[in-house]
Amino acid sequence: MKLTDLVNVKQGSDTCMRFSNGNTFPFIQIPHGFASFVPQTDSTRGGWFYHPNDRSFEGIRITRQPSPWIGEQGAVTILPQHEAPREEPWARWSGFDPKKAVLKPHYMKYELQRSRADIELVPTNSGACVRVTFKDMSRDNFISVLPVNTPCSFEFEGCMLKGYAECVSKQKPRKNSKVHYAMQFANGDISEAVIKDGSVHLKANKSVIEFRISTSLISHEQAMMNMKREHTYKDIEDLKNITEGIWEEYLSRIMIKTDDEEMMRTFYSCMYKFSLFPHRAYELDENEEPIHYSQGRDTVVKGYHYTDNGFWDTYRTVYSLLCHVDPEEYAKMIDSFINDYENDGWLPRWTATEAKYCMPSTAIDTVLADAAKRGVLKGERLEKGLEAMIKHANIPSEDRVFGREGCAEYVRLGYVPNTYHESVNLTLDAAYGDWCIAEMAKILRKEDIAEEYYKRSKYYKNLFDKETGFMRSRDENGKFRDNFHPERWGLDYTEASAYHTSFAVQHDIEGLCELHGGKEALLKKLDEFFATEPNYLVSGYGNEIHEMTEMAAADWGQCAISNQPSFHIPFMYVYLGEKEKTEYWVEKICREGFSYKDDGYPGDEDNGTSAAWFMFCVMGFYPLTPGKAEYVRFKPLADSILINGKTIDEIV
Repeated sequence: MKLTDLVNVKQGSDTCMRFSNGNTFPFIQIPHGFASFVPQTDSTRGGWFYHPNDRSFEGIRITRQPSPWIGEQGAVTILPQHEAPREEPWARWSGFDPKKAVLKPHYMKYELQRSRADIELVPTNSGACVRVTFKDMSRDNFISVLPVNTPCSFEFEGCMLKGYAECVSKQKPRKNSKVHYAMQFANGDISEAVIKDGSVHLKANKSVIEFRISTSLISHEQAMMNMKREHTYKDIEDLKNITEGIWEEYLSRIMIKTDDEEMMRTFYSCMYKFSLFPHRAYELDENEEPIHYSQGRDTVVKGYHYTDNGFWDTYRTVYSLLCHVDPEEYAKMIDSFINDYENDGWLPRWTATEAKYCMPSTAIDTVLADAAKRGVLKGERLEKGLEAMIKHANIPSEDRVFGREGCAEYVRLGYVPNTYHESVNLTLDAAYGDWCIAEMAKILRKEDIAEEYYKRSKYYKNLFDKETGFMRSRDENGKFRDNFHPERWGLDYTEASAYHTSFAVQHDIEGLCELHGGKEALLKKLDEFFATEPNYLVSGYGNEIHEMTEMAAADWGQCAISNQPSFHIPFMYVYLGEKEKTEYWVEKICREGFSYKDDGYPGDEDNGTSAAWFMFCVMGFYPLTPGKAEYVRFKPLADSILINGKTIDEIV
């Protein structure tokens, strides 16, 4: 059986805003591809525009949306229409038979009942090849290109449709960036083009029309260059074989063996999800050199660029696995993050075409420190990375999409006071980031800097309350917040309560042991964590958020694998000498919380984060402290594992 046949691209898409089973989409793209394609089934749900149980089809969406919480950037949809074409989604949608729909990593096909047409798509890096087959030529047929809540402009010349969609998402863009489109048709396929309010309706002259799409974040000319470079296949069937081969090769970089077919399907469905993000956002110029549009400089610059990634989520698992699965792409990503600093003046926190304000602090610190330990980030680029990290550790940013919140107070007081929202997380994340700075300074033999930041990395201790055994917020005068309850989510904690956040000291577990009174005391606290009922108080937010609901739906105590703050906690047992407890909880959570099915995740998947978490569990090793370039070991759930031909013993 082919590995692509094990993949369910819909894994995690049976979800909604109030209860997440993944919040994913069935992306049809190549690994880390520039362009992604998703069937749009009901856009009335906003960012949740696809659901596997829908019977409606509004078009294939060319999308750059990394998450429904972030929103879209410069998207359009493509839809075959019969008789009089319509623009509005509520007026244009067609029914389809889900049993006949085909969704694979490399191929999409829908048979549309209303338009009596089949639409097929196979992706390239920056675009796709599309084939539309009209089954009834007795009336007018159209291929429509339609905007997605964003200004668009198109023109049709000869056999080419060209234009752009502006990148407008939930956050106001800092610059007027665009996604540029080029769609090449064969001579005689289209008899006329009707362009209206950013929508385009191309009247079909033939029953079968095969056309090519290319996109660019730079210009139409660059999109044409991308098309010339990528569209070298004979036809869509040839491209399908090529793209399937790309996915087969990528998935085969990890080979596991187990008699458990469900685990096999879940593992490779997770590996597909892990392989999607971050997306390439760089293109190649006429000399095959990487270039990209820089938001910070508002011009085209040289170098690599990647997007659609939130470091608060992905630092925990994605990069610690990617460095083994795809070291070449990983190295380019690390280089691109330094490019972001040179272009924007700051390292990114969350990117979606441009820098976004989402999630706290600067978790990219751990990614760069880990890359430095692996020898991937070195020399002048390492110097530049250290410079960037020291900047956001000390200088407040006027633009909230960059930097650490409360860094000035953190330096002055030794913690971020609770005048800042989520101040406990801000303090603990800053301490972890400072440890990463110290580790990088040590590599560069800057001993004075290393000593200063090792000292700062202990500031997490300033929030520990010995009386309750939890990390608690303080005001400017050092007083703990009144009316503390460990089950209260939000306020001082990010998408969590004190139960989860109080273990967020991955960089200094020995120091955390000391605070609790020794290793046995911390082990007791961990046992209490897993034994406590999954109750929660909403008063920190004022309302229930989906992560609370998802934690309570599981039987894992306060361990909320539905969200990232709990990710490392089961593995602390290994570090503290009780490996069997890690193995118990890992197997229980994996078997109860994950599957290859449409509802296959216990919470938001988050750009490969949860998928990689499951993969590590199956393979029996985990990055407890990203930044150390080390792993803890435990019994794998698979019988054997090879990563690019190497055993885990050879890797770890």
